[in-house]
Amino acid sequence: MPIYVYWGEDDFAMEKAIAALGDRVLDPLWTSFNYTVFPPEQSDAAIAAFNQAMTPPFGAGGRVVWLANSPLCQHCPQDVLSELVRTLPQIPTNSFLIITSRHKPDERLKSTQLLRKFAAEFREFPVIPPWKTQQLLQSVQQAARIVGVKLTPAAIEMLAESVGNDTRLLYSELEKIQLYADNSNKPQDTDTIAQLVRNTSHNSLQLAVAIKKGDTAKALTILAALIQACEPPLRIVATLVGQFRTWLWVKIIMESGEKNPQAITEAVGITNPKRIYHLQQEVKSLSVQQLITCLPLLLELEVNLKQGAAEMLSLQTTVMQLCQVCQEK
Repeated sequence: MPIYVYWGEDDFAMEKAIAALGDRVLDPLWTSFNYTVFPPEQSDAAIAAFNQAMTPPFGAGGRVVWLANSPLCQHCPQDVLSELVRTLPQIPTNSFLIITSRHKPDERLKSTQLLRKFAAEFREFPVIPPWKTQQLLQSVQQAARIVGVKLTPAAIEMLAESVGNDTRLLYSELEKIQLYADNSNKPQDTDTIAQLVRNTSHNSLQLAVAIKKGDTAKALTILAALIQACEPPLRIVATLVGQFRTWLWVKIIMESGEKNPQAITEAVGITNPKRIYHLQQEVKSLSVQQLITCLPLLLELEVNLKQGAAEMLSLQTTVMQLCQVCQEK
């Protein structure tokens, strides 16, 4: 009766974990009979999934039932909870129930407590923050091992800079490198990455740095490269908002006279105190007022994009406005 509760915003990593479980549990000849996905649009998805999980698998192998994007651990109606209470003790040992959500399970809910009681495996699939470079490097190393690609340390670093926290893109590029390497045992270097990987020199954080320096030409070049690489505009804006908000907090705290890195990390909401020094260096050239002026421009851009404004024109206009603000002395 294995039960898995997966949650987080890294949909691709979550899907890979589910696929790996399916490969381990399902017999390829009986997959169409024993693998069922219940989408959130289905009104009775939860109860239907529970009933399917209680059904012994057909033929060889086990059964996998995926209750996708379910609010079961955030809001559980009484009728669904009653069905969950009835179902969990009766699920066969070779039937696997997977419950996924983008949101963290609410530990106060009876449904979450009940799943824990029956030894459900809870696992988070978070999107790594773009500034956590060490985690991004580890993610590239782990993915390279899974795909079967050998990379030099410099190539790992270059690939991490190229794909950022986009797990789907990371695996896509690694599979491309694997085809190029053609089962070679030789580690692939930066020349291979530069040759094969798209967007090897630009990401949204580099765009933020160019804006901070007031370098309009470079910022627009990076923006064009991001759009050409199919980077979602709202994701670009989200990264810029997060970066400028962090810079603003650091600058305010610096000007307040606080020098304790631990106190600054707690106030800013950063887990790594070592990053504070780099942030302090980054905001030296900017004033609090400049950073305050930038945030409403970014928030206005976000609203405009969500209301259907022309993406490229809106982005270019705001980037030029931000660069102009950052150029002011």
